[in-house]
Amino acid sequence: MLLTERTQDVGLHKGQVCFPGGTVHPEDGSLRDTALREAWEETGLKPEDVEVIGEIDDNIVQSTGYVITPFVAVAPYPYAFIADELETKDIFFVPLRVLMNPDKFQHQERVIGEYYYSGPVCDYDGHVIWGATARILKHLVSLLSDYAGAVPR
Repeated sequence: MLLTERTQDVGLHKGQVCFPGGTVHPEDGSLRDTALREAWEETGLKPEDVEVIGEIDDNIVQSTGYVITPFVAVAPYPYAFIADELETKDIFFVPLRVLMNPDKFQHQERVIGEYYYSGPVCDYDGHVIWGATARILKHLVSLLSDYAGAVPR
């Protein structure tokens, strides 16, 4: 799973772990186009190198009111990712098998930076995954688990 860590130079959510993404621009034809453009701007992942599988449920960020519409896609790996120096401090990957481990996400109360947070948290390789990113990952994992349980073996 591709994740990024934001720089301290961005307007909101400084230093937080997130998916590539951002706000709609007038030239974006759809939210899917926005997601692909933002992924390209933040990580260098070209839209033509991505196969979008689908869209999952929206997630609302309580602190800002933003509505996140997540898209699930497959990209080649390895890939020559390029972090945008203004927005992206780090690009890293969490294996899906790690995220599928039911013990990996714990409901916790924490002070993370300037935020009090109560919800799912996953510590992975020096990164703290929390907030909307953790909620979206937990939702994706539940969808994959439901699907895997429905597939005959």
